Amino acid sequence: MKNEYCNLYLNHLKYEKKLSNNTIISYQKELEEFLNFFNKKDILKLNEEDINRFLKYLDNDKKVMDLTKAHYITVINNFYLFCLQEEYICNNPCESIWQPKIAKKLPQVLSYEEVDKLLDININNAYNARTKAMLELLYATGIRVSELISLKFNHIDLFNDIIKVEGKGSKERIVPINQTAKKYLEIYLNNYRSLLIKKGKSCDYLFLNNLGLGISRQGFFKLLKQRAQEVNIKKDISPHTLRHSFATHLLSNGADLRVIQELLGHSDISTTQIYTHLTNEQLKKEYNNAHPRAKK
Repeated sequence: MKNEYCNLYLNHLKYEKKLSNNTIISYQKELEEFLNFFNKKDILKLNEEDINRFLKYLDNDKKVMDLTKAHYITVINNFYLFCLQEEYICNNPCESIWQPKIAKKLPQVLSYEEVDKLLDININNAYNARTKAMLELLYATGIRVSELISLKFNHIDLFNDIIKVEGKGSKERIVPINQTAKKYLEIYLNNYRSLLIKKGKSCDYLFLNNLGLGISRQGFFKLLKQRAQEVNIKKDISPHTLRHSFATHLLSNGADLRVIQELLGHSDISTTQIYTHLTNEQLKKEYNNAHPRAKK
């Protein structure tokens, strides 16, 4: 970037906060637009009125949604908080900026029956064995799809029933796996994975595509959609749906929220608390379906 203070901030996010590359790219893109709007003006000398002018530009010229606008405000505010902390400025021009209220959308979750249908795969070839192992592992651990496709042999310990996961910001965590997921992972590794390896090639990733290379996010998303269609699941599901289902089902069955936070690799408990809303919604739904006066 052209601005040295923005570069210092982005390096802070990368090396100290250890945010993911995708997050840093997103911050950089929005900071660049912020810089371009003010052209050659010194952004360390902007005031609240200047910030509001930029926000009006987002409303009137770009016509961004409230969610996008809120993200711009967060990025700009965090930049100025960093500058304040490093004593590049004396006041944060975003301090009194109004943040639009965003209604939290509850994530899509599968029922127990839908999970059973999705995972009821007849293993008769290497591809079915791979799909079965991947889906069982996702639902058993709640790991992200990026973490799933990054798994290598040195990340799994089937003797102790655990896997080592490298999450966001290169943070490692240990996640237990249940006996069902372990069983189908062993079936895939012992009987079918070798059939996916191409002659003269080797690959350390656990889950391979038809070229003998590590399966991609897009490849996994495609086979998940195909599987959901096969068993007539109408919900618009994604790999994250299994992660949400994992957390919600654990919470519904009495697991501690802090334990779920640790398993999911959330740095902040507030991120995990959305699953309490999900279980409350389910509770209300069950109540309304079952109570005779509620039905009326």
